[in-house]
Amino acid sequence: MASNQEPINTFSSRIAVLPEANIDTDQIIPARFLTTTSRKGLGVAAFNDWRYEKDGTPKPDFILNTIDPEEHRVLVGGNNFGCGSSREHAPWALTDYGFKAVISTEIADIFTSNSLKNGLLPIVVTPEIHENLLKNPQQRVTIDLESNELRLEDGTVFIFKIEAFARQCLLEGVDAMGWLINRLPAIETYENEHAA
Repeated sequence: MASNQEPINTFSSRIAVLPEANIDTDQIIPARFLTTTSRKGLGVAAFNDWRYEKDGTPKPDFILNTIDPEEHRVLVGGNNFGCGSSREHAPWALTDYGFKAVISTEIADIFTSNSLKNGLLPIVVTPEIHENLLKNPQQRVTIDLESNELRLEDGTVFIFKIEAFARQCLLEGVDAMGWLINRLPAIETYENEHAA
């Protein structure tokens, strides 16, 4: 495998709910944290301005300060999640914190693209599924990327959409370059067989 992304297949997790609409990328990771080119350590800065007091003290009632990231791998956001400027640091911060998926009724296109390239699964659901998640904020869900299923605790199954190549990369735990590198032996064989 030619990437440091964690493959996503089937996993179960409790959800963490941030019901606010229009959560933009500057709220996910403020611009002052964009000077790094490494994703490592950005989870500490995820939702920094909502999560910490001005003196750096964690706000005791903010959701990311009250949950166990190992148990809560799915973030449920309000409508229009990930709007705002394009920054790979937003999915980097969320995955470094521990999230593997983000669920909302609408996820900004550029955030979706950046997430899929960086190991974070964005899932767009119906208002009914979203309402179920918001009303049951501690429920455990199962995400099955092999069958594109989101399974809720009450037995409800929702089939979500994802672009085929992005899905394959997430299943393998690679980005587009890693996918190509993994196929290098087959590419070299083909080129050798079809050399002029």
